Amino acid sequence: MDKKLRVGVLGASGYTGADLIRLLVCHPNAEIVLLTAERKAGQSIESVFPHLGGYGLPDLISLDDVEWPAVELDVVFCALPHATSQEVIKGLLHSVKHSILEELVAESPSSLADRIQGEVKVIDLSADFRLRNTETYGEWYGRAHQATELQTKAVYGLPELYREAVEKGALVACPGCYPTAALLALVPLLRAGLIEAEDIIIDAKSGVSGAGRSLKESNLFVEVAEAMHPYGVGHHRHMPEIEQELGVAAGKPVTISFTPHLVPMNRGELETIYVRLKDGVSADDLRAHWMDVYDLAPFVQVMEKGGMPSTRAVRGSNRCSLGVFEDRMPGRAILVSAIDNLVKGSSGQAIQNMNLMFGLDETTGLMQAPMFP
Repeated sequence: MDKKLRVGVLGASGYTGADLIRLLVCHPNAEIVLLTAERKAGQSIESVFPHLGGYGLPDLISLDDVEWPAVELDVVFCALPHATSQEVIKGLLHSVKHSILEELVAESPSSLADRIQGEVKVIDLSADFRLRNTETYGEWYGRAHQATELQTKAVYGLPELYREAVEKGALVACPGCYPTAALLALVPLLRAGLIEAEDIIIDAKSGVSGAGRSLKESNLFVEVAEAMHPYGVGHHRHMPEIEQELGVAAGKPVTISFTPHLVPMNRGELETIYVRLKDGVSADDLRAHWMDVYDLAPFVQVMEKGGMPSTRAVRGSNRCSLGVFEDRMPGRAILVSAIDNLVKGSSGQAIQNMNLMFGLDETTGLMQAPMFP
């Protein structure tokens, strides 16, 4: 590709926005021309994130101040809060003439959607287009979906599982971080009939950045440091997303037991998953199938027998590391999946999707090795 893609990042002042920028400034086919942030509007990006200074990036502006279509974007990364994303994206893709920023900039009489012309490709990092059933979305996110006509056009953006659909997509919904780690481990095994769809138990742990950058008492240093605690017990919003994709793989509804935990580290995610094997199947069979399925997948590392995935070994990379072990309980196996929640679990995967959508090698701009120590 000779011409660089003109890229916009909406919601650039959060952790996912920061990691998008960190990765995109080294992407040979991307040029960042738009950065938005509501609370930080008017500030330079280096005043918000000093590590991103010196790259000649545009200042942060409010969404309502974007001069559409003058920015002439090729692709937009939408790192906005749930519910806000669907209204913004509805305007971006269809030029719907209504105020899409009612909650964020209620005082503004102008309509962002009125100023948008043409079509750009959109990669959404929120949960707004991940669930195929909009009624399920309403049940888990507490409000009716505002862009139901777009939901049927959205592609679930887990490249290793839906590569061809992503390549053709105009609206890609990036999976959540917990679902990414779980689905890369489980979907190939369910598709091949190597494990039972029943009695899947996922014990998940994530760094504090997974909770976002907004001020929350539960995320203060004193609350998080030297401790680990579960949250969303029995009712976490990633549960229906995981069940949706496992159900597709199994060809029938799947219900999981899933418990996430907050651990005192900045980034990283590890899931220990307990499964029942089909008759005659061993842990070695699961590993062999992973190796076959992911042989050409540049970002999935299947560990050799006895190899143990860890968050330290994937930190800062777009890699998912998978391991499998025999359980002491007959007929069961233990899967371990590790990712960086901000990279493969969010921003890196979003850029991987962008590469596929524009016909680039999917590894472009994403081949940084994990950081150690």
